[in-house]
Amino acid sequence: MFSKHPISLAALLCALAAAGAASAQDAKPAAQDKPAAAASAPAEQPKGFVPPGQSKNPEIDSIAVIVNDDVITRRELAERVTVITQRMKGQNVQLPDPAALQRQILERMIVERAQLQMAKEMGVRVDDTMLDRAIARIAEQQKMTVQQLRDQIEKEGTSFATFREEIRDEIISTRLREHEVDAKIQISEAEVDSFLAAQEAAAAEQHELNIAQILVRIPENATPDVIAQRQKRAEEVMRQLRTGGDFAKVAATYSDASDALQGGAVGWRQSDRIPPVFAEALDKLQPGQVTQIIKSVTGFHILKLVDKRSLAQAQAEAAVEQTHARHILLKVTPTTSAADAKRKLAEMKEKLDSKAASFEELARLYSNDESSKKGGDLGWLYPGDTLPEFEKAMNALKPGEVSGPVETAFGYHLIQVVERKSEDMSKEKKRNEARMALRERKMVEAAEDFQREVRDRAYVEYRGDDLK
Repeated sequence: MFSKHPISLAALLCALAAAGAASAQDAKPAAQDKPAAAASAPAEQPKGFVPPGQSKNPEIDSIAVIVNDDVITRRELAERVTVITQRMKGQNVQLPDPAALQRQILERMIVERAQLQMAKEMGVRVDDTMLDRAIARIAEQQKMTVQQLRDQIEKEGTSFATFREEIRDEIISTRLREHEVDAKIQISEAEVDSFLAAQEAAAAEQHELNIAQILVRIPENATPDVIAQRQKRAEEVMRQLRTGGDFAKVAATYSDASDALQGGAVGWRQSDRIPPVFAEALDKLQPGQVTQIIKSVTGFHILKLVDKRSLAQAQAEAAVEQTHARHILLKVTPTTSAADAKRKLAEMKEKLDSKAASFEELARLYSNDESSKKGGDLGWLYPGDTLPEFEKAMNALKPGEVSGPVETAFGYHLIQVVERKSEDMSKEKKRNEARMALRERKMVEAAEDFQREVRDRAYVEYRGDDLK
């Protein structure tokens, strides 16, 4: 129930989703086996075609490509090229040759159109209610109202009606992929075993380093004289360390870093996530030793290797806190407003606080979640298993406590923490994570294969040599 991956605004704004007028979506398609005849007989024109005689600019409104029983017009292509060009410029991406860009965009539009046709044949639909909920979810993720989202979209040069249809097409394509690709991916136990073995081997070669630092900062736009003065200060720090000075005390005295008053303690860091110039210097040390002075754009650094351990050892030592929780979910619907949901949950909390009802009883009676059958019991949860808002509220509770109404993308919740425990990540949890990683790998390749198959099966006819 706790999806952490709702459709994001950034992904949808950057997606090359299908565009076109609403009339093009409503027109009747011609027979797939007679595309040429469809293009020549006025009564059988593919949807989206605007006869040249009816336009002030027949070149723009003519057919660019026939895709099965549908068409992409030159106007649609030109609009898409304009939108993509604007977005690339806005992201400071260097534009390719215009002809190459047009071919790239047109090819993407062909695949999208073919996928949407397949989805339509399979009965995949997204009604306006579902679309409104998806757009509300996007706005919520961006911490906006729907009206604010609309204003932003239109400010960027895209009509909100076009944006809505982009979202609709994106959802339809996602559902088609889930049916045709995701559901067919199989992960064997042997693959999981191999994946875990490879992870363990890689972890054995990587290390975590416990580091402390002293930073003598160089001011921005410093003159050579100032840089020389800062270097002398760093050399004085190094002299004190070499003559037996305590690193933590020297750091508290001289370091300009934010961790100076903690003795310069940086803590544990994976070796591959440390700047290479630092990692190279630390790699030569034994625990307790310090580096030479290292100059960076920030200033002069002296690092101490406090301790060192293999990543495998760190993972084995890491304890994961699990929380056993229950919840009551009230969804916002046409008959239940957000205010109603919060009021009803507040009334339930009063009953719980006064012992007038049990959490399990109220969950069975009122919760809009499948867990209601189990009294709202969600079982043992690992960090990251729920939405951030839910997890933050849950983590603030002591065992036995009940939260006030908590809002997430799914509605409003009352949360009760039953108990907590800390333990090493279970074997089954590791295997589940391995399966998810393997599935994501396979999905990327399978999705590309699926798109290629859809494209290869489609009837595609270009209406102009400049489009090929």
